[in-house]
Amino acid sequence: MSRRNTISREFFSTIAVVLVLGLSVMCAIQTALSAAYFVNERRMALTAILDGASALSNRLAEDGNVVTKPLGDERAQEARKGFELFNTTSGALVFVAAQDGKVLLHTDGAEFAQQYVPKELLDQMDRGEDVFTTGTLGGVYTGKYYTAGRRVDIDGTAGYLFAASPMTALGAYIVDMLVMFGISAAAILLLCSLLCWVLAKRITGPIEDISEAARRLGSGDFTARAPVDGCVELAEFATTFNNMAMRLQTIDNSRGQFMGNIAHELRTPMTTIKGFIDGMLDGTIPPEENQHYLTIVSQETGRLARLVQNMLDITKLEAGEVPIHAQNYDLWKTVTDVVLSDEQRIEDGKIDIQGLGGPPLIIHADPDFVHQVVYNIVDNAIKFTPAGGTISFSAHKQGNMVEVCIENTGAGIAPEALPFVFERFYKEDRSRGMNTRGSGLGLHICKILINLSGGKIHAESEEGKWCRFVFTLPAGN
Repeated sequence: MSRRNTISREFFSTIAVVLVLGLSVMCAIQTALSAAYFVNERRMALTAILDGASALSNRLAEDGNVVTKPLGDERAQEARKGFELFNTTSGALVFVAAQDGKVLLHTDGAEFAQQYVPKELLDQMDRGEDVFTTGTLGGVYTGKYYTAGRRVDIDGTAGYLFAASPMTALGAYIVDMLVMFGISAAAILLLCSLLCWVLAKRITGPIEDISEAARRLGSGDFTARAPVDGCVELAEFATTFNNMAMRLQTIDNSRGQFMGNIAHELRTPMTTIKGFIDGMLDGTIPPEENQHYLTIVSQETGRLARLVQNMLDITKLEAGEVPIHAQNYDLWKTVTDVVLSDEQRIEDGKIDIQGLGGPPLIIHADPDFVHQVVYNIVDNAIKFTPAGGTISFSAHKQGNMVEVCIENTGAGIAPEALPFVFERFYKEDRSRGMNTRGSGLGLHICKILINLSGGKIHAESEEGKWCRFVFTLPAGN
């Protein structure tokens, strides 16, 4: 398997490649622009030399030196000396060609091969155009030159005047420019490398911290947290990771409490069942009392069955395995059915029911879900309402939701216990000190069902006086 690069190395490599490519493109563009500028400068300089040479040729013609005609040695020498002034001041060669292209006069014989100027250039100059070309001019030079030329008429005789400059100057100019560019590029690359290293460390430092925290979390240390620093994105990443770790820690703690609660809830009825059955088997319990204790065993068995069923229901609800069949129907029908199903317990407890019934109040929810919620809350209310107490119902529409309130008199819930009444296995009797029956899962199931229905639920209480459960459901059409 190939080895993966670190973020620092990948970051540095990417920046280096981008810099090298950018500098290379810039170098190519700069070289092309510099070469074009140099060539244009040479053209302008040679054109200026042609202007001066033309004026000088006319001046020489006044003394009888018509440079567009073959001259004698003495006159040719005089004309050559005049043209050599341009060679001395600018380094340019100046020469004259006849109409057939033959070179008549030039300032440096060592550079000329005594060839004829190409006819196509003569034709172009005959049309009144100046020419500018590079190379050996058809073999006129022994080396490569920039050449500017034009047709001139000296004392009624036509000819062609040329000024030339060696092309070696461009090469030297480009080399000097590339050397300076290379030094500048090396300095830029060095500086950028240092900056990239510092920036990479700033980026990878928090990532390494998060990675270390993730390794600790993966090994089972749910207290692992990543420092929230660095740039905004990394800080948000660390915050998200810490929130995830916190939730995992909470889940792990809940799992431990859940397992402990399950063990406790299962052990209590099973111990009771085993104790009574062993007492009947070994004769500790008289035969005439067997029926009584078998009734208790049956009740404890039913409690176990309800506990297991509630646990299965919670598992299915949280996993989203229970389908939701929402429909429009009257809320009061469900409330009335629940109260009627507990009529005997209500009468035995001498509990007064208030607020039941009213005009139809349509909600849009799953009837089975709502029935289970109302049943669980009413079941709790019956258990914790003293004789002569009251259970009251109320409901009204608020916008697109219906708010339902179920209140009972009694010991109420301690303020410190209110935030926990909807947690798994939380027993209301811890705050009320009354009824020890129940698995502590009923209100947790209520919360899940209400959330699935698109509503919310909360508890209110004044300790020693009353307790109230309020939940909302979507209103029907």
